[in-house]
Amino acid sequence: MNKPRVLITGSSGRIGQALIKHWHERFDLVLTDKRPPEFSGGFPFFEANLAKLETIQPLFKDVHTVIHLANDASTRASWESLLQNNMMANYNVFESAFQAGCKRVIFASSVNSVAGYPADVQVKTSMPVAPPNLYGATKAWGEALGRFYADQKGLSSICLRLGWVTKKDNPYLKPEFPLLDIALTYDDLLRLFDACLNSNIQFGLFHGTSDNRFKRLDISDARQILGYEPQDDAYVLAGVVSGERPDHLFESR
Repeated sequence: MNKPRVLITGSSGRIGQALIKHWHERFDLVLTDKRPPEFSGGFPFFEANLAKLETIQPLFKDVHTVIHLANDASTRASWESLLQNNMMANYNVFESAFQAGCKRVIFASSVNSVAGYPADVQVKTSMPVAPPNLYGATKAWGEALGRFYADQKGLSSICLRLGWVTKKDNPYLKPEFPLLDIALTYDDLLRLFDACLNSNIQFGLFHGTSDNRFKRLDISDARQILGYEPQDDAYVLAGVVSGERPDHLFESR
């Protein structure tokens, strides 16, 4: 039985590398980025600029699912870079997937699409976008593209607003670190992507964090719809004493 073919854009980045190592025995992978990956699992790699539609379209042939990770991830990125690497690239990936007959695109969005809300507000997926920077606005654009292609073109799309992706032994995991409420360990990241691949929904927008004691992003939708079951708590990893509650955090209900 042939393995499903999965295209990973941004395959040389931290998340791309984690997915390749996790999936290299399970799927037939196609890898693309602007530079070769450190680990390819023996799968073909294609150096490509996603802003050039005609050059990337052949990569989508016979692909079942596209994992779209490749974007300029800097919150201080210039408009010129964001236009090419996020706006144009996001459109080209969705359009290429649609034209090639792919079944699904899983788009890596970001907490930055809603990070403009006050720190004491827990953000739910039903709330309007609130980007604090242009980078976040381009991620919101990608979410809108996903909804458009799902509803109007029939291309299943899942958008994941990922928090701070981190290793469990990251030295920044300390009680005073301000990003504990949006932390997402690599183990939970892999659980989230697995849950997406196992789902049959037409469109979904979900938050991606671990099961942290306090959650800036509400993950109840991901639990209920995707069956996402995070196992880690950044506050435990950071050594925060049980019962302590930093004033700027809003507890998930």
